Amino acid sequence: MTHRIVVTDHDFPDLSIESTALDGADVELRSEYARTPDEVIDVAEDADAMLVQYAEITREVFDALPDLQAVGRYGIGVDSIDLDAASDHGVHVVNVPDYCVEEVPTHALALLLSCIRKIPSYDRTIKGGEWDWTGGKPIHRFTGSTLGLVGFGKLPRRLLELVDGFDLDVLVYDPYVDAADIEATGAEKVTLEDLLARSKYVSVHAPLTEETHHLFDESAFETMREDAILVNTARGPLVDVDALEDALEAGEIAGAGLDVLPEEPPDTTPPFDHEAIVYTPHVAWYSTESMETMRRTVTEDLLGILQGDDPQNPVNDPESGTA
Repeated sequence: MTHRIVVTDHDFPDLSIESTALDGADVELRSEYARTPDEVIDVAEDADAMLVQYAEITREVFDALPDLQAVGRYGIGVDSIDLDAASDHGVHVVNVPDYCVEEVPTHALALLLSCIRKIPSYDRTIKGGEWDWTGGKPIHRFTGSTLGLVGFGKLPRRLLELVDGFDLDVLVYDPYVDAADIEATGAEKVTLEDLLARSKYVSVHAPLTEETHHLFDESAFETMREDAILVNTARGPLVDVDALEDALEAGEIAGAGLDVLPEEPPDTTPPFDHEAIVYTPHVAWYSTESMETMRRTVTEDLLGILQGDDPQNPVNDPESGTA
């Protein structure tokens, strides 16, 4: 029996990695360009499984595709997929939770150090024909400062390893991780308010949920130190960018490094321009190696499900009907 895997959308040059992962299997791989639920329904009516990059997979999609067995998300986050609806319909949802465990922490640190050392500002100044080291003053020492980690999964734990040697005091806010687990790494478990008030540098690694949406809002920025720098490599809507702009203009915080935004791409690029903010285009996940791992892993997981195997990276439990 031939299975059909529909790639709803992607921005890769081709699907050679996926094709190689499916080599020898009786599977038809089909590439489409569908982002909205209606578009997905139109192109995937005969799909046994779907590979999804940016497409929104709602309950309506699951209602309309009764033969669907599995959905694989290119990446870690699955906030674009209705997990409860998937479970209600007996559909497995899988992701790739560890493909960029080196890249994202490295990028977060790179953004943070770029903000601290004001490297983008110096680069622009020199390219504009001016050689002046005083333009970036003040610059403060990273070593011996306080770093706050919001979320304590694999990525921030790796970041903690990367900054070992800088003699940092590390604070962690994650209500789902035991204090003993956090303290075993040398960090301190604190409340969010305590983390914001004490941390000179804050790196965000939380998932996007109803409770974390706009976690960094006007109140959060008012609580933060005036010399604080915020880095977000997680999900754009965790930060209220309007409140961030106001906080930067008011001097409530010192700077920010953003790899993710609420809308991608934003309506205007950049959404606001401030000398103390550094942007990158949702690229923290990327390296040649991480992209290959991500694409191969999720494709192999879908193939296994279609062949009757248990998923390797499940994010829901269709047997029990729970996300």
